[in-house]
Amino acid sequence: MTSTPLRAGLVGYGFAGQTFHAPVLSAVPGLELTAVASSQPHKVHADWPGVAVVPDVAALVARADIDLVVVATPNAQHHPVAKAALEAGKHVVVDKPFTLDVAEARDLELLSTRNNRVLSVYQNRRFDADFLTLQQVLASGDLGRPVYLESHFDRFRPEVRERWREQPVPGAGLWVDLGSHLLDQAVQLFGRPDTLQLDTAALRDGALVEDYFHAVLRYESGPHAPLRLVLHATTLAAHAAPRYIVHGTRGSYVKHGVDPQEDALRAGQRPPAEGWGADPLDGELTLVGSDGAPHFRAVPTQAGNYADYYAAVRDAILGKGPNPVPPAQAVALMELLDIGRQSAAEGRAIRIERP
Repeated sequence: MTSTPLRAGLVGYGFAGQTFHAPVLSAVPGLELTAVASSQPHKVHADWPGVAVVPDVAALVARADIDLVVVATPNAQHHPVAKAALEAGKHVVVDKPFTLDVAEARDLELLSTRNNRVLSVYQNRRFDADFLTLQQVLASGDLGRPVYLESHFDRFRPEVRERWREQPVPGAGLWVDLGSHLLDQAVQLFGRPDTLQLDTAALRDGALVEDYFHAVLRYESGPHAPLRLVLHATTLAAHAAPRYIVHGTRGSYVKHGVDPQEDALRAGQRPPAEGWGADPLDGELTLVGSDGAPHFRAVPTQAGNYADYYAAVRDAILGKGPNPVPPAQAVALMELLDIGRQSAAEGRAIRIERP
């Protein structure tokens, strides 16, 4: 670790910047929030009195004291802001989804390579408590060969709010918002599927963009075949489904509840508070014994920690570790998000070419 911290500049101080980025990166030794590009300096200074506030992206990327630029703008601005930062010689973290489409994603990947800068995407839910535990359960082999997995992100938000995410603008809608997380987790577990079929709908009264999706990923070849994955999200689930349901050749695993870190950050808590990322809800493993009877076992959920993402970004910039979400992975995910939109528009499963 160097004695001088890497200095971060944050673009945008809306929900993502205020809740997910500023407090999480500031919790990492060797990273320092130095400046924020925002039109609301009073809002920034209420949370971070010693941080400089500049009026726009150009002023931020022009600062010689900024090593890392974090892009927490509305999705349509991800590409132009990240491009400006990379061209200014800064390392860059972009909130998910990476860009509006795969063409923009490839453009940024090429630019980061050309300028020899670290470019990463904030896939913080790789560091969720429940996902880390699911990886552990699958790696244990207790379930045998997994054959079916459901991954749900169910919320109850019946009122359409006045915010860009719920307006008919580029980059809005639930598929790119939560689908970015669920697809990324699926690929981390099992790689690219052979086919993807997506159904989307605007189900709430007055909804202007999709607030529901149901995706089916089929694995028909490779080491995990045959396997089916269901990725599901809705804003009208007063009684949420389990977060994960997994069936294997030897048993099943079910986990209720979601990682507690978002709620803690929304409530104004900052890592590393005592008990940070601890999920009190155990999962349940059901295995069938040689006698044919089911045997139940609680699986404690290990703690999650979003700060681990930024610690890995710090190490990547310093040449001490790999990029936690390199551009190639972000481009591949954008390809799948684009394929999902094509599937929903055409009402059919789309076959995915292997790289």
